[in-house]
Amino acid sequence: MLDFFKKPEPPAVEAKASATGHVLALANAGRVAWSPRDTASLTRNGFQGNPVGFRCVKLIAEAAAAVPVLCQDAERRYDYHPFLTLLARPNAGQARAELVEGLVAEILLSGNAYLEAVLPEGAETPAELHVLRSDRMSLVPGSDGWAVAYDYTVGNRKHRFPAELICHFRTFHPSDDHYGLAPLQAAATAIDVHNSASRWSKALLDNAARPSGAIVYRGADGAGGLTEEQFIRLQAEMESHHTGARNAGRPMLLDGGLDWKPMGFSPSDMEFQKTKEAAARDIALAFGVPPMLLGIPGDATYANYAEAHRAFYRLTVLPMLQRVLSTMSHFLGGFNAEPAELRPDLDQVAALSAERDAQWRRVAEADFLTAAEKRSMLGLPRLAEE
Repeated sequence: MLDFFKKPEPPAVEAKASATGHVLALANAGRVAWSPRDTASLTRNGFQGNPVGFRCVKLIAEAAAAVPVLCQDAERRYDYHPFLTLLARPNAGQARAELVEGLVAEILLSGNAYLEAVLPEGAETPAELHVLRSDRMSLVPGSDGWAVAYDYTVGNRKHRFPAELICHFRTFHPSDDHYGLAPLQAAATAIDVHNSASRWSKALLDNAARPSGAIVYRGADGAGGLTEEQFIRLQAEMESHHTGARNAGRPMLLDGGLDWKPMGFSPSDMEFQKTKEAAARDIALAFGVPPMLLGIPGDATYANYAEAHRAFYRLTVLPMLQRVLSTMSHFLGGFNAEPAELRPDLDQVAALSAERDAQWRRVAEADFLTAAEKRSMLGLPRLAEE
């Protein structure tokens, strides 16, 4: 017989990685990553439809993909390692450069990137790595707030990946627990301004490169307005002879009491070009690309191109690449592989050669340091005899 007045037994407490994990899971279940500005729209307007956004993403992604990658642990630097072998040819259609370029581009466009590990049946280490489109991926949180699976949706078809087969790269987001904040979203307002300025310029060219105006009919001796036949003929002549880029500069012949009255602001009054350049600088600022490298005129923050190029690598490319490789090392290390760390080979970055030479010289001249301490300062593993 059931005792309705008996206090029920408290449920077993599940061990959680975080005390707030269950709250995060309830708050974010089913939440779209980009509600007002979804990834597809941002990519279409800010990357495919904007030259500054396109160039920023390509510049960062291609620069990161071109940096050589080395593999080492605390003991030595490897010439051959399972990580390096897999990364050299991650799948049949990509090499290392294409894989890294895709990962970095996805992070810049959506704030997230997803790497799928293909694990053959009975194998302990991945045989292939694939970059998945972030706009098709959604995270499935568990009771502890961490991802238990990832859903990949294409049309009305959905495939669920176990969390252990997906490596999720994400940037910091102050108000989202599961998805990252894209530089493209931070630049969205500037992209809208830049795109609107380009459309305004195109419309101006289509209308004979002049502001809009009105044709005023001044009939003689207080005569009435144009007849319907005269109005239709005048409208047809304007469309065929005085609109479009091919008719730019063609003189207008007016007769019968017609007069042209220009209306609207001129491009100089609107400071059109300055507005467009300011928007372009804001887009470059959001991505961390010096405007000098994009050919955007304005105040020169850096003394020369070489200094801007060095700052671009130090402040944008290398931090992004180091984060990607560190996350990838941790992910691959979970497949019973030999533990090691993937990292960018700074000695092979031409933009950093001057400061690298200065660092090597300072360390070499420091007589109070041992050889082991010097190698550690330069990021080199210990020698076997140490």
